[in-house]
Amino acid sequence: MAFITHYFKRPALDAVVRLLALLLCAAVVSVWAAPDDAPASSGPTLRVERADNALWLSAQFDFALPPVVEDALQKGIPIYFVAQANLVRQRWYWINRTVTSVQRRARLAYHPLTRRWRLSSGTQGAADVTSGLTLSQNFDTLSEAMAAVRRISHWKLADATSLEAGGQYRLQFSFELDITELPRPLQIGTLGQSDWVVNVSAAIALADELTR
Repeated sequence: MAFITHYFKRPALDAVVRLLALLLCAAVVSVWAAPDDAPASSGPTLRVERADNALWLSAQFDFALPPVVEDALQKGIPIYFVAQANLVRQRWYWINRTVTSVQRRARLAYHPLTRRWRLSSGTQGAADVTSGLTLSQNFDTLSEAMAAVRRISHWKLADATSLEAGGQYRLQFSFELDITELPRPLQIGTLGQSDWVVNVSAAIALADELTR
């Protein structure tokens, strides 16, 4: 009798284990699927246009400047931001190919003597090791300067001649704070500190008419 009781309990135990495993998998899937259901306003707005035989990117995004970063700015420490855009040719028969990779750097600094904010920005190719800072603007307030930081207009991605007609392309965009440009003591102090993290990213598929 004891043997019969054990025989019937084991299948029941296995069924419970399988049920718990299925529930756990469902929970994991729902966690990873959540970002896809997030509202569009939570990420950057990207727009790609074709003009003058080239592709141009405009982006608008929002993020809160961490208090420690704002405090560093108020003390006269310049802060660097880096935006990067990769144009990828999608290929079902082989690995995807990166057509172009461009980078845009921005340097924001506060000048206590003039009490003004200065934003310098420029574009460079991924292979260019120079800073590429070319355009400078002055602002009276930090909020005005940050509005300019959070907006990118008419940024050249690639020449239209580098695209294959009818090909499928995907744009990968990222924007982050570059802590490698901070003074050395601050770099060491920011290791493992999430308070210094600014990270915005998104990806979109290019419309067919842009590659024809």
